[in-house]
Amino acid sequence: MSMLPLFQTRLAESTDRLLTTVAALTDDDLRAPSRLPGWTRGHVVSHLARNADSLVNLLNWARTGIPTPQYASPEDRVAGIEAGAPRPAKEQLLDLEDSAARFAALAAELTESDWTVRVSGANPPDHPAWYVLRRRQREVEIHHGDLGCGYDWPDWPEDFVLWDFYDTMRSWRPGSAVLGEIVVHTGEDRIAGETWSGLGEGPTVEGTRRDLFAWLTGRAGGDRLSADGPLPTLPPWPYGSAPAGLPSRIPEEWPPAI
Repeated sequence: MSMLPLFQTRLAESTDRLLTTVAALTDDDLRAPSRLPGWTRGHVVSHLARNADSLVNLLNWARTGIPTPQYASPEDRVAGIEAGAPRPAKEQLLDLEDSAARFAALAAELTESDWTVRVSGANPPDHPAWYVLRRRQREVEIHHGDLGCGYDWPDWPEDFVLWDFYDTMRSWRPGSAVLGEIVVHTGEDRIAGETWSGLGEGPTVEGTRRDLFAWLTGRAGGDRLSADGPLPTLPPWPYGSAPAGLPSRIPEEWPPAI
């Protein structure tokens, strides 16, 4: 059985949690700073709504076979976020609900073959349409925490951490990282589990998968990690729209067995 139903279920759960948080925000709450430099909470909510619509473009591409860019241009993306950021809380919530509903409705219409169509996001590489579900959950989970309203990286679901840590590690070009190796501990006992080697020039960094992922995404410092040298300053995350070499066929497990 493919992972598609589980991807869809987990995305729906993440979306419900986000909508619950945003529904409790007032106009003043949305005008307050978010955890993202230069963005209010209103910017974050506006971005999440426009991101849903941008990914609808990719689902339409998969359904019709007509190439449709995620955004008309980088400038159009920024303009959409800025235009929506100062709106009242009720208007922001309605927009977020409606955009999420549009995404879910179109995703429900896609056939198995539609999900295998390769599409191109705002950043390379291209990827099969099924990965749009993974991209959307990433946006929802990460930016939910960026609102600074009580939900944060310790609250991320376990399977989201498992999936997205793998995707993040696969998104680096070999030899391009500012660290040499990542060792994942299996728990507080610090027993080494999986190891990612040959990443680039720099120290070996060790920690639990959740602590490493929070650090790699810039959502936590490295105080819970250990390294055989100074922790490097990471480049901006994410490193691309998707890992390179994703299979067009919907996977039966994720991460795939090695």
